[in-house]
Amino acid sequence: MAVTIHIPAPLREHTNQQERVAVEGGTVAAVLEDLSRQFPALRERVFEPSGQVRRFVNIYLNDEDVRYLEHLATPVAAGDQVAIIPAVAGG
Repeated sequence: MAVTIHIPAPLREHTNQQERVAVEGGTVAAVLEDLSRQFPALRERVFEPSGQVRRFVNIYLNDEDVRYLEHLATPVAAGDQVAIIPAVAGG
């Protein structure tokens, strides 16, 4: 099932400047894994070495933060949209 992942501008250098990438999988974890297979350099920017999503990276499924759903185990369906949103800090 095709799911689209929206890639933020700071990470597009690792996706050949693609803003959107089609991936396959049945959960948020599976589609992020497929993305990492397609673009290995993204793995270290999205995930900690332990496999957890980095603290300052937020993942949204259809505009809902997956932390308030089932985290990486959240099911996805064909046509769903996943967004990777790096947190911005500063003052």
